[in-house]
Amino acid sequence: MDNERIAVITIGDEEYTLLLTTKATKEIAGRYGGLENLGEKLMKSENFEMAIGEIVWLITLLANQSILIHNLKDKEHPKELLTEDVVELLTTPLDLAGYKTAITEALYKGTKRNVESEKESKNAQVG
Repeated sequence: MDNERIAVITIGDEEYTLLLTTKATKEIAGRYGGLENLGEKLMKSENFEMAIGEIVWLITLLANQSILIHNLKDKEHPKELLTEDVVELLTTPLDLAGYKTAITEALYKGTKRNVESEKESKNAQVG
């Protein structure tokens, strides 16, 4: 998988790759109205329980993208999808604070644009 598009976290004893795909973007848009509303929603969650629930949902969604891609490419050796219950059982609130950084990194990497400038100007110099 393209390392420029992922963030890696550890849940329990296993590493998971967080990846923003078009599928995940659609689900985030359905839940929050778009990626731009996601940060605001996380920061303004009415209570601690809701904030934890949103982070767990995002971790599960983004980690499952790489599992779904694996299962699509390797049908003979499918991996089990993460569930929110598993994420909640194998993490601590301290882990979730670190995961917020990984979520942000995965979202940023999934939406960043590579802009290249031309080395030489095509316009003739005036003067």
